[in-house]
Amino acid sequence: MFVPLRNTPRDYAWGSKTAIADLLGAPASGHPEAEYWLGTHPGSPSLLADPRAFRGATRLSELTTLPFLLKVLAADAPLSLQAHPTVAQARAGFERENEQGIALGASNRNYKDAMHKPELIYALSAEFVALCGFRPVAETRELLLKLGADPAVTDLLARLTVDGELRSVFEWLISRSAGVETLVSRIVDLARARPEPEFEMIGELAQAYPGDPGIAIALLLNRVVLHPGQVLYLPAGNIHAYLRGVGIELMAASDNVLRGGLTPKHIDVDELLAVLDFDPSAVSYLEPDRPSPGVEEFRPDVPDFELAVVAPKTERARFSPAAESILLCLDGQCRVSGVTSSVLLDRGDSVYVTADEGELQFEGSGTVFVATTNRQQK
Repeated sequence: MFVPLRNTPRDYAWGSKTAIADLLGAPASGHPEAEYWLGTHPGSPSLLADPRAFRGATRLSELTTLPFLLKVLAADAPLSLQAHPTVAQARAGFERENEQGIALGASNRNYKDAMHKPELIYALSAEFVALCGFRPVAETRELLLKLGADPAVTDLLARLTVDGELRSVFEWLISRSAGVETLVSRIVDLARARPEPEFEMIGELAQAYPGDPGIAIALLLNRVVLHPGQVLYLPAGNIHAYLRGVGIELMAASDNVLRGGLTPKHIDVDELLAVLDFDPSAVSYLEPDRPSPGVEEFRPDVPDFELAVVAPKTERARFSPAAESILLCLDGQCRVSGVTSSVLLDRGDSVYVTADEGELQFEGSGTVFVATTNRQQK
């Protein structure tokens, strides 16, 4: 069964006023449109395009519960620095905050559910700029030395000599300890004279979040520029932030976010420190498998989700979702056929597909994004 879906973009202030509408072939609202959700997450569950076909049901969540959430994301301004917990951390934190009587909607609530929230981002725009994980301290020191012999920067360099000091330096910064306010101000001033992309980024962050310690923290992290078709994977514990760009985001269906700067919202320093992975590592690009012509599969190391990108063009393409799936067409037109029925997708169309449709066949000129569970991690 193919069930047509629709939804309303979420109007977070950092969103683009035009990108999602342009991508979906829909009229722009005139307001920021940051994320377009497809799934059953209660924050913004997909709506059924034709409720009459399902005895008055209006939401996809009335028909099923999905372990993943698919989004179109369009950032015109930086999002907050953040990290997500493991399953064990999420369960413990959720139970603890329930016992403490913290309301689910409270501003100081860390855990909205008992799930982890790994995610991936597939770049659609010419550049998708992000911060992702801690870079080796030696690289950060090279960058900081370009700012010259300023006392505040020299103090930071004295604190940050080896990778093992990342945790203490991060805690000093995020806690807004003595000297941090001066450091942030000096970094912003000194960065104006430098042409490097990392220092241009500092100006952008300072404009969006003046005085925030996340401005200094950003220099400890890998700055990543994705081009169309590249995918970044963000596992539990990885500190990250999307700075600008348009992409397809796929994640476990959770809302557990621990913020680490570039935000006016609640930051729980102790819980954040318990969740973060401070080991410097290479940027976690996710490379695709190509099981058949016109199909790319991006599989992370979790069972909750995988992303397939199907572009049949001149040849019929085939893909077998591991279970239920959601399809989103972002250009051209594509007919998708399963065991029992078929559907014609135009740009901006999305459908929920039941597992009994089996192998899906794609014909046409479109590009279809398929979100489903990860068969290799079950």
